[in-house]
Amino acid sequence: MKIIPIHVKTERALRSFNFYLVQHSNELILIDAGYDTEDCWNGLVEALQTHLLQLSDLTAIVLTHHHPDHVGLVNRIRKQIDVPLYVHPESVHRLTREPTFMEMRINFYKALYQQAGCGAFGEKQIDRLQRSKETNIGNRIEGELTLIDVSKPLFDFDLVETPGHAPDQIALQYDDILISGDLLIHHISSNALIEPDKHGNRLFTMQQHIDSLQTVQQLDVQTVYPGHGSVITNHQTLIQERLLGIQQKAEHLRELMLQKPMTANELAITMYQKRYETQFPLVMSEIIGHLDYMESKNMTVKTEKGGIFEFEPVFDHVK
Repeated sequence: MKIIPIHVKTERALRSFNFYLVQHSNELILIDAGYDTEDCWNGLVEALQTHLLQLSDLTAIVLTHHHPDHVGLVNRIRKQIDVPLYVHPESVHRLTREPTFMEMRINFYKALYQQAGCGAFGEKQIDRLQRSKETNIGNRIEGELTLIDVSKPLFDFDLVETPGHAPDQIALQYDDILISGDLLIHHISSNALIEPDKHGNRLFTMQQHIDSLQTVQQLDVQTVYPGHGSVITNHQTLIQERLLGIQQKAEHLRELMLQKPMTANELAITMYQKRYETQFPLVMSEIIGHLDYMESKNMTVKTEKGGIFEFEPVFDHVK
């Protein structure tokens, strides 16, 4: 098996958008598809040309998850060639932007932000989601989707479900190689993003993310190809650092609560300040996810006042 990395640089904190060509047996597989930008398209074309390949040589596209920086070129590719697209079953209603699901998702966040005490910032984000439901309809993935059975190998890759960052995230393992999506990034910690399931129930994504990290930590792999940043060769050590970071952040939140009971929104403002305004949905996911984790570890309890939850520490908690 030959892995051909495509790293498209960005000025964002992610540093690069990574996707991968895989040559194996008689297959040429594209794993993830970057953003729908000329930079990503040129990166794909250049990688093909460098290895004396053509777009028409592609035999499959496989997605690690549904986020736009991983699926961006799919429609553009499939307008030019007929190639199957392999996705996790949980990807379908997100990739196709199924109207009922998208409306339910907006209502989910509306209730979530109200319970977190987000006020005007929460309302502004809901307005943004409502607008994007209409303006982003053109970003839905067109054509047939081939559903992955994670219990079976795919092109000789063993599939590992790694939810947390996204409900549909998978990693692909072949011998001592792992293509990991956004589970693990070398230079920054990946976000566990709060999402509903297809029925509108809140997924406890921080615990999913922790479980996924612990699963991958046990894998006998030497090289991890991530969705962003540089290749990882010390995944077990890095995962231990990420798990420790989650615990440390939880302890920090607990210390803030010692001053007074606080809402998720108050904790977000106190902890992240300017980032609260510029990265509101990411920040709220981070705080709410950690609060979920803290409740599960008996580090905090919540009380409801007028439809808004306040959190305070459990004083007999032992670190």
